[in-house]
Amino acid sequence: MVRRKLFNYEEFAERVRAVVRAIPKGQVMSYGEVATAVGAPRHSRMVARVMTNNYLPDVPCHRIIKSDGSLGGYNRGGVEQKRALLRAEGYTG
Repeated sequence: MVRRKLFNYEEFAERVRAVVRAIPKGQVMSYGEVATAVGAPRHSRMVARVMTNNYLPDVPCHRIIKSDGSLGGYNRGGVEQKRALLRAEGYTG
């Protein structure tokens, strides 16, 4: 019998938030890149869920984009606000 490790959402979420906190101004990472950075490359949708539920001011969730380069959603005001924040930080992508 193969035992599966139980998924600890809060532990995963804290690892995601730590990676996102470390993204420098003017730079972005994709959901997949964040998932890979926390050691769970197949969990990019879970990264999106963590960011959707993030309201901590020290976690710049606007610095995460889709793997195709599009901005995706933003839980604090929509795509246009996300675009404005990224432009203000010097992101040109």
